[in-house]
Amino acid sequence: MAQPFEDWYKNLPIVTKIYMTGCVVTAVSVYLGVVGPLRLYLNFPLVFSKFEVWRLVTNFFFYDEIGMNFFFHMYFLVRHSRLLEESSFRGRSADYLFMWIFGSVLLLVMNAFLFYTKITTKVLFLAPSIAFMVIYVWSRRNPNMHISFLGLFTFSAPYLPWVILIMGYLFKHDLTTDILGAVAGHIYYFLEDMYPLVSNRRILKTPQFL
Repeated sequence: MAQPFEDWYKNLPIVTKIYMTGCVVTAVSVYLGVVGPLRLYLNFPLVFSKFEVWRLVTNFFFYDEIGMNFFFHMYFLVRHSRLLEESSFRGRSADYLFMWIFGSVLLLVMNAFLFYTKITTKVLFLAPSIAFMVIYVWSRRNPNMHISFLGLFTFSAPYLPWVILIMGYLFKHDLTTDILGAVAGHIYYFLEDMYPLVSNRRILKTPQFL
């Protein structure tokens, strides 16, 4: 039983594997009481006044405590992240990592704006947002792929983010994290895929040290 899981884990592309491992370690640490969510969540006053800079990173690795919600998020994220890393970013792990870093910075900036302007409720963890960004980019880069939703209806991949948003709205979930992820994903997609087509110039360039 362990061998198939070991093979599956070993065959995961590097960026997806590292992120999933970080999320699992974080969730297990919270479950065991090694660290609490209060030490992980994003709090800009604590970052800037108490220099708790780790919060800028740790908030991206906590979805929920061990449970069905956590495993659902992990399955959905790992599936689409793996598909994206093994297709669009095959042989370009550094470029894929840069996409994650760029998206994370965008999300932090947008969340800081929302926090200080008090436009909406505080977003304490941006892990769902970065996952939504990955799903958004994957969906835009696979326009011809079709997805079956619970066997009820089929739609093309670019509609997946909007289906998720509609379902969240129907179930009265807070859509802030998903909307932030969609905005970050679209900014990346526009700068990386669309803008070079019309300008013949690339704005986003992966740093050499990656």
